[in-house]
Amino acid sequence: MANRVETYLTEELLTLLRQETYVSIATVDHESKAPNVNAISWVYAPDEQTVRFSVDNRSKIVENLRNNDNLVISFIANGTTYAISGKGTILEEKMENIPIKLALVECSVHEVRDVMFYGAKMISQPNYEKTYDVEAAAKLDNQVMKEMKRA
Repeated sequence: MANRVETYLTEELLTLLRQETYVSIATVDHESKAPNVNAISWVYAPDEQTVRFSVDNRSKIVENLRNNDNLVISFIANGTTYAISGKGTILEEKMENIPIKLALVECSVHEVRDVMFYGAKMISQPNYEKTYDVEAAAKLDNQVMKEMKRA
């Protein structure tokens, strides 16, 4: 997709966004009106026009989207960096069947852009490690992904 702009997620990007993936979410801060960026990993794309994600329902992301629904989801894949621009809708203030208070947000995709600077490529995906109970993390991850797919 180098140097192209699409209005939908390609099949390759759909595959990547149907698993736990490190992404950043940029919203417009409801108080300062400045950009606000957060890193998350609970993300799922049910189709080429939609990306869902889950965050703590007390997150600044949720409050920001209540006031301004514009957002950008950025992530690294396929040797480049992508930015998905769209509108965010809070589908659920508190997801059912989840033991912690998580909101479910849906982004309607307006634009998918390769934003990697000219003459470079990413040579590895970001890696992260959960720093709390591994079994509890796996159980919660499975519950959240199941609920995001259900919505």
